[in-house]
Amino acid sequence: MASDLKIRVRDGWQHTLRTILEQARSLGSQAVLAFDLDSTLFDNRPRQARILREFGLARAVAKLGACEPHHWESGFDMRGAMRNCGLSAEEVEALFAAVRAFWLERFFTSDYCVDDVAIQGAAAFTHAVVATGAHLAYVTGRHEGMREGTVECMRRNGLVVPGQGRVHLLMKPSERDNDDAFKRAAHARLGELGTVIAAFDNEPTHANDYLHRFPAAKVVHLATDHSGRPVVLRDEIVSVPHFAHDL
Repeated sequence: MASDLKIRVRDGWQHTLRTILEQARSLGSQAVLAFDLDSTLFDNRPRQARILREFGLARAVAKLGACEPHHWESGFDMRGAMRNCGLSAEEVEALFAAVRAFWLERFFTSDYCVDDVAIQGAAAFTHAVVATGAHLAYVTGRHEGMREGTVECMRRNGLVVPGQGRVHLLMKPSERDNDDAFKRAAHARLGELGTVIAAFDNEPTHANDYLHRFPAAKVVHLATDHSGRPVVLRDEIVSVPHFAHDL
């Protein structure tokens, strides 16, 4: 899964980020840069840990009640997190359905997404993008019901918030909408803003889709974690571990 893609990070990846900013400065308001949120600009593990802790406290499962972000080696592997908290494989399977239902009621909400923390260098990079005069578009599979919490989390973590200048937040109208279909539909909206010169996403499917729709753009894959779908990233896509570099 995610660890397999981390080996794609090559020495000199920082140059890609610097080059993107240079191109954005040269184009100014004509340039558009698109960013996913979850596992791209934000680390969701604090939100995940909070949900497991609350389940543990509600159901008197002490080991889950002590869950911390580091127990989530991957933001998508709930069983692994439960094992890392100290549960046996049998205990994990006995509780998994209940934990999953508890998680579904909370994860996709404003009240919980405020716990996310920024990926290293993400806040500074969004400010660097805005300083070029380019459009910055957050394109996320989060739904509109999470807008308030999402913007508050951006503010808490020092990211540029939507509504300031050329900063946009594109979200699914409904939680029921398919993430892949929404992001493909969002491509047209990005094209209306200007020339898409770069797109950042952790999901191989979405990164490949960006390159298919905008072949002249630099597509950057965040080698954090992903859903685990067996999708091969196109060779032209550069993988980076985070956004921290010499701006």
